[in-house]
Amino acid sequence: AAQLDTGQTISASLARRMACEAGIIPAVLGGKSEVLDLGRSRRFHSRAQRIAKLLTAGGCQVDGCDAPPGLTHLHHKIEWSLGGRTDLDNTIMICGPHHARAHDPTYQLTPIPGDKFTFHRRT
Repeated sequence: AAQLDTGQTISASLARRMACEAGIIPAVLGGKSEVLDLGRSRRFHSRAQRIAKLLTAGGCQVDGCDAPPGLTHLHHKIEWSLGGRTDLDNTIMICGPHHARAHDPTYQLTPIPGDKFTFHRRT
């Protein structure tokens, strides 16, 4: 069940239909109700998402880079401005210099095995 701001209780199915029609994106919560998936409702990652990514990535995910988590940013694999979601599946942990290169149109960021990434010069 769900509740409207008027206090009226409605069924879960009606709440889902209303949210869909209104373009509302549900948030996926982790432990302690921390938001891990913000869909397109928010551009910047939350503190909880950063912690979750830190636990899985441990630092810059560019192959050969050993930048620690404290020197990294969270980067959308598919840019938010191009429809990318602010969720962990569309996020990589990347250091400042590599983040700048990720936005350089002369380079392409490519995934490789082991949850790592590499850059290739576009031709």
